[in-house]
Amino acid sequence: MTAYEQIKEATAYIQSKVDWTPSYGIILGTGLGALVDDIEIVGELNYEDIPHFPISTVEFHTGKLIFGRLGGKQVVVMKGRFHYYEGYTMQQVSFPVRVMKLLGIQKLFISNAAGALNPDYGKSHLMILEDHINLQTENPLVGKNIDALGDRFPDMSEPYDQLLIGRALEIAARLDTKVHRGVYVGVNGPNLETRAEYKFLRIIGADAVGMSTVPETIVARQMNIPVFAVSVMTDLCYPGHIEKVKIQDIIAAAMKAEPAMTQLIRELIESD
Repeated sequence: MTAYEQIKEATAYIQSKVDWTPSYGIILGTGLGALVDDIEIVGELNYEDIPHFPISTVEFHTGKLIFGRLGGKQVVVMKGRFHYYEGYTMQQVSFPVRVMKLLGIQKLFISNAAGALNPDYGKSHLMILEDHINLQTENPLVGKNIDALGDRFPDMSEPYDQLLIGRALEIAARLDTKVHRGVYVGVNGPNLETRAEYKFLRIIGADAVGMSTVPETIVARQMNIPVFAVSVMTDLCYPGHIEKVKIQDIIAAAMKAEPAMTQLIRELIESD
């Protein structure tokens, strides 16, 4: 079975279980699952029940695809995502984005937890991604191209949608929510970085570092889906503030920022 046939089979299974055509796809990152509480849910599926879907192996990532209304719009939400460091290929990591495209999404919203490299950023601050640097060692577009889903060499000069960014900044200002605009660097993980690596990442132009988002964005842009992404700063990675980090601290920092992020995404979708 070809990769495209697998994507179509997964899509057909979902459509057989949930009669829903979402306009927006949402991927929720570490500690950022409470957005689901704002959704009028019409159906949900466990990842393990969907043909060819990966299964999240990270204990704090719930593995569910949730369908419903958010801000009056039809959405599909990934509560729990996949990472390269779990042992999946980048094609598997980005597989759900392919499926969401066939389900009908027109825009993709991504959240993640990240480490702050920019000294102007504080713990639990939000950063809207305006660009990224890909330092992950595998690319989701490697291999035989699925021509039906996009060009072999997609342009990435504007990975994150400028209209959505502008509208998000207006919403944040109205809500008096402090947000930054910055560059995210994607790395393999799962270990956090050394002090020398943090310094290197800052030198090459990154404001925040994380282990996700980039492959999903690449695949979405290949399929001409506009992307909006936001990072929550869960630890500080610049000189004078680097501390040993526990995953519990990362989740706690993400949860502190969650209400502001949730409101931003909800109002952004509602106003679209």
